[in-house]
Amino acid sequence: MQIKKILFPTDFSEGAKNAMPYAVDMAKTYGAKLCLLHVIYDIATASGLHVPHSSVDQMYSELQTTAQKELERFGMREREGLKDVEYFIKRGVPYEEILTFAKDNNIDLIVIGTHGRKGLDRVLFGSTAERVVRNSSCPVLTVRE
Repeated sequence: MQIKKILFPTDFSEGAKNAMPYAVDMAKTYGAKLCLLHVIYDIATASGLHVPHSSVDQMYSELQTTAQKELERFGMREREGLKDVEYFIKRGVPYEEILTFAKDNNIDLIVIGTHGRKGLDRVLFGSTAERVVRNSSCPVLTVRE
């Protein structure tokens, strides 16, 4: 088995923090590139509504700037000594963007944290990790919160 590229999608949650050591360990073990990805949830894409307004565009621009800084800081201690790391920010529906990124970038393994939501919370918010597992063309390692 060859693992050259590992995708670590993160929402900066506790679940993602718990999964980071697994992604880093796998990258070190296989000498793989680690791709950190954050998806800014795009309400217009998810709802199918388009709200053309400059303040909305400015809001997404500010979210992207903040997310980029957070992504570069996220898990710094765990990533210490890891040489091949890239950072990506996408905008859209998280599970769709994760799957598209994995396919377009020939990702060999996805490492993703889960929230462990149950009941109504799960029905309302769904599970990004579950949708990634169900639809991914590459192996997915999930790490529970």
